[in-house]
Formats: sequence, structure tokens, C-alpha cells
Amino acid sequence: MNILYIIDLIGVTVFAISGGLTARDKQLDVFGIAAVAFITALGGGTLRDVLMGSTPVGWMVDLRYLIMIAAGISVSLMFGERVRKFRRTFFLFDSIGIAVFTVLGLQKALALGMHPVIAVMMGMISAVFGRVTRDVICNEIPLIFRKEIYALACLFGGTIFILLRYLDIDSTINILVTIIIIFALRSLAVRFKWNLSVFS
Repeated sequence: MNILYIIDLIGVTVFAISGGLTARDKQLDVFGIAAVAFITALGGGTLRDVLMGSTPVGWMVDLRYLIMIAAGISVSLMFGERVRKFRRTFFLFDSIGIAVFTVLGLQKALALGMHPVIAVMMGMISAVFGRVTRDVICNEIPLIFRKEIYALACLFGGTIFILLRYLDIDSTINILVTIIIIFALRSLAVRFKWNLSVFS
């Protein structure tokens, strides 16, 4: 297993826990918690694959994803209150997760012959759509639409990935640079409270 795949599995688990905790806050039942966790973890990748006609989607042919989601659901159910104490750790994995999901989505789109602009969009969808769906199901305006620089970090990082690819930079270096850029932009935006303008 390569490092991107391992981080992908960790990211799926973290997203599942995040979805499970959000569902708990909304006082959903066990099935509701499991469903929201599943959608949060795999919603982006599933939508990406369906839009590109790449079926069956990834988690249908690799049961490790379902195993990791089951683990995330279990953690959110049994250790929810304790997990909340590790917000910084979860922020770390969440930020790395969206960076990896962006790169994986980009690479898959490019491998299927998509235009680079579409590939960047597919990378962004991979990273954020699960959280968007989670917020909608839980009756909230998605946070990425009203406050945080989240999707924008993915789009910016994806654009850098394409530029470095055109410059024929080594693939491994390109992946690492893109992940670092997305992670850094996301972290700095939260640290310094960078937000896009809100119109009223």
C-alpha cells in the first residue's frame, strides 16, 4: 500500500467520525448517525466517480473503506465525548485528508482523460462534497459556503498541481507540494480567520 492510499483510509475514518459526531449533536438515532458518517466519508468520492462514469465506485471494490467507516462510526458512538477533546488532532487529519482527496480526485480525472479544469473541479468535489451533504442532511447551511476557506484551498492547490504537471515536475514532488499547499492554506485561514466576503 502506498502512502496516499494509507492517508486516504485515515481521512475516510476521520470524516466518518466527524459525520457521526455531527449527527449525534443533532440527536439522530443509531441508523441516522451511521448514514451521516457514511455520506460524510464517501460522498465526495462517490459523486466524483459517478460524474466521470467510473463505476463501480471505489468503495464498492475495496472493503477496507467500509471497515474504516465502521471503525469511525464505532468511535463516534462509544467515545464521542472523549474524541471532542482532540479537536486539534482531528483538524490536522481533516486538513491532510482534504488535501489527499483533492490530489486523488485530480489524478483519477486526468487518468480518465478529463480536461485539467474539470480535473481540478473533480478534486475539489472529492474533498468537500461529503461535508456539504452532511451539513444539508443535518439542516445546516454548509460551513464552506458561509465562513471557512475550505473548497477554495482545494481549488488553489489543484491549480498548482496542474501547473507543476505542465512544467514536468516529478510526480511525487508535485503530490507533496500540492498537499502541503492545501494544508498550509487551510491552516493559515483558520489561524488568522481568513474569510471570503459575505454579502447581505
